[in-house]
Amino acid sequence: MRHALLLLLFFFASNIARAQLMKAKEIFNEADSLRGTLTPLRTCYDIKYYHLDVKVDINNRFISGINLFKFQSVDDFNRLQFDLFENLSVDQIEYQGKALSFQRSHHAVFVDFPNTIQKGKIDSFKVYYSGTPIAATRAPWDGGFDWKTDSKGKPWVATSCQGLGASVWWPNKDHQSDEVDSMLISVAVPNEVMNVSNGRLIKTEKLDKHYTKYHWKVNNPINNYNVALNIGDYIRVTETYLGEKGPLSVDYYVLKENRDKIKHLQKNTRETLEAFEYWFGPYPFYDDGYKLVETAHLGMEHQSAIAYGNKFQNGYLGQDGSGTGWGLKWDFIIVHESGHEWFGNNITAKDLADMWIHESFTNYSEALFIDYHYSKDASQAYVNGNRIGIMNDKPLQGPYGVNKEGSSDMYLKGGVLHNMIRTIIDNDSTWRAILRGLNSTFYHKTVDYHDILTYLNNASGIDFTKVFEQYIQHKSIPVLEIVQRGNGKVFCRWNAEANDFKMPIHIGKKGQSKTRFEIGSSFLALPIQVDDINELEIDTFNYYIGVMEYR
Repeated sequence: MRHALLLLLFFFASNIARAQLMKAKEIFNEADSLRGTLTPLRTCYDIKYYHLDVKVDINNRFISGINLFKFQSVDDFNRLQFDLFENLSVDQIEYQGKALSFQRSHHAVFVDFPNTIQKGKIDSFKVYYSGTPIAATRAPWDGGFDWKTDSKGKPWVATSCQGLGASVWWPNKDHQSDEVDSMLISVAVPNEVMNVSNGRLIKTEKLDKHYTKYHWKVNNPINNYNVALNIGDYIRVTETYLGEKGPLSVDYYVLKENRDKIKHLQKNTRETLEAFEYWFGPYPFYDDGYKLVETAHLGMEHQSAIAYGNKFQNGYLGQDGSGTGWGLKWDFIIVHESGHEWFGNNITAKDLADMWIHESFTNYSEALFIDYHYSKDASQAYVNGNRIGIMNDKPLQGPYGVNKEGSSDMYLKGGVLHNMIRTIIDNDSTWRAILRGLNSTFYHKTVDYHDILTYLNNASGIDFTKVFEQYIQHKSIPVLEIVQRGNGKVFCRWNAEANDFKMPIHIGKKGQSKTRFEIGSSFLALPIQVDDINELEIDTFNYYIGVMEYR
């Protein structure tokens, strides 16, 4: 007689909204292919430097500006593609003092040069543009400009464009595989407010009686969606954090009305930097400093200028999605978005399909923060509690080349996956070395699925290929099938979508220590004998699996 017991299967529950989740519904069309595919018109040049110079007319919600593209040619070419949303006007493209001809298709712009640009040449062109950018109705989950006012009626404006793309408001080569090496961001805003962008403020320029221009220099590579404007009636409070690489400048930009709340930011920031430098290595952008900038929207990991809108409280808007209480002991937005400075900004996925790299590690960084300041048991309880939000609706990895990410499970399920990997490695010194090694090996680089997997396999000495395949490239979780024979012998195997799936699992008798067994897709006899299958205990706390027991 067959009896089935599912100890752990799929949990279906409403997700508590998470910081900067992708849009709930994506449209896959030709415009996505044009932006998502690396054609020869995009790979022919390597971006080295941008100077984005833009004026923001807040009253009319209108922008106008110039972006200088400085590049090195990878191949001989006389035509290239850059990107700008079609609702914005390309007023002129200038090369060596002359206007170039161009064509547009959806959000792509194709530029023709009068002569062949030779391979290896350093060259540049300027794009003049203007228009009314898309307004974000629910930033940061949809992209564009977030046009708000503060309680005094003064302008409070920010950009947020992850997923949708930076070309929603400025012209660039809008693909994550090519990060610009450095950048100057010059923003003119009305005199009653100021602009805060990425990097360091190097100059303030009074234009006339109405406008002031703020020049921000980014000295490190930066991905396009991280480039941000933050316009408001801000005050600045600065301090120095003594980190692994020495003094790190830390700045807080908050609305003047919230000047008394900065201590909350300071405490959480110091604790976050301390925990993450321990686990991941030095903060990756010492040259550009670290900033928190208050915004009307919830938050975004804008490199060296993190958008913060969690209303100076612990938890996620005062809530703990894990249901364990551990998430109420720290400010979710500061911890989560700062985690992205290592995973997302330092290490950047080449293709939107691999955004799970950003979000899985950063979700897990929350648990590591808890681990550092509270305990390992607390961190594992937090990860386990987060399972309630996992949907198992589709793979974490999206399709390549079409500007499309995978399931939003990349957050919670991704964090669970990394906790399982830590459990399998079973050596926290090795695990810490792997996390730090990822950030040093891929320092300021773009990566893909195979880069992360190959590094993990080599550094751990364990083959995680099938584990990655099942949990990232398939939507379901593996099921451990356990059979008890009449003589008390126990046999088990994995049932999974990944062919020849294998993964270790800790199993033991109740009340006794568990042993790690290497289980594959064929039944394996365990050196365990029980009178009743209920005497078995499987580590379903740290392994996110289903279990089928047969008598």
